[in-house]
Amino acid sequence: VQLVESGGGLVQAGGSLRLSCAASESTFNFNAMGWYRQAPGKSRELVAAIRGGGDSTNYADSVKDRFTISRDNAENTIYLQMNNLKPEDTAVYYCNAFTRTWGSPPVDYWGKGTLVTVSS
Repeated sequence: VQLVESGGGLVQAGGSLRLSCAASESTFNFNAMGWYRQAPGKSRELVAAIRGGGDSTNYADSVKDRFTISRDNAENTIYLQMNNLKPEDTAVYYCNAFTRTWGSPPVDYWGKGTLVTVSS
């Protein structure tokens, strides 16, 4: 499985960016997909996730009402629309896909990450 992120960059506070994550196979093959981020000196944290078999979503409290996760099943792609960005959103954003099959250990797949920098 390959996950390729794009869309990161430099933006001023209050601005918007949209991240994309293209998967090498159908998004329906995963139990869930999501976005994590890691800021310098901090551990990786979940930003947003979407279930593989439906549209149920989950967000970190810090991004609720500002970020929206979505997917295009035909394109095997998930997106993260980020609005009203803040300097504390600066981080490397990683795409994640999670699978869990009966009788087998769970598996996480990761992209290489895309850097988002928000200037004040």
